[in-house]
Amino acid sequence: MRYRYIAVEGPIGVGKTSLARRIADRLEARLLLEETENPFLPDFYADRPGAAFQAQIFFLLSRHQQQRPLAQQELFHAATVCDYLFVKDRIFAYLNLSDEELATYEKLYRILVEGLPRPDLVLYLQARDEVLMRRIATRGREFERQIAPEYVSELNRAYEHFFFHYDDSPLLVVNSSEADLSRGGREVDELLRQIDEMRGGTRYYSPVP
Repeated sequence: MRYRYIAVEGPIGVGKTSLARRIADRLEARLLLEETENPFLPDFYADRPGAAFQAQIFFLLSRHQQQRPLAQQELFHAATVCDYLFVKDRIFAYLNLSDEELATYEKLYRILVEGLPRPDLVLYLQARDEVLMRRIATRGREFERQIAPEYVSELNRAYEHFFFHYDDSPLLVVNSSEADLSRGGREVDELLRQIDEMRGGTRYYSPVP
């Protein structure tokens, strides 16, 4: 496997964390998981004033703290699989923050992003809105019960726009609506073959369930 740092991305509920675990296990790679225990998320999903900015800054600082050690080259003796891409933080910022909050966020973001390593490969998992809602309901997180379908749809479109323009790393776009890759099995074996065949640029793949 030529890729030493793989990031798995996609909207909420798409299954990126489970897939990252599967890939890391198959590759015997180091696994880096996003910190999901954000104390401001329940208030954010309840649409309480100021909670969006608090949640955003918490995630930004947490992700930066996790990513900083990856800049040390000795940590790359083993492959690393991460279940998020640092620069995607801006998707949520532009979607949820007011203009004033966004101006403050951007100043901090530009400082923190400097020096962080870019993945050798990004996997972007796509799924239809209704599939995301079904998977969110299945995992049963209490605070996620407040997530509106309209928000999931808007977030999904924002991800599509972001990755349509993304060119910082080789990008494999994976349509996971019909095949839930988080379950492992033959679909993951085939996905790893697709990854091994990547030669840069952007490639599209639809797994057969």
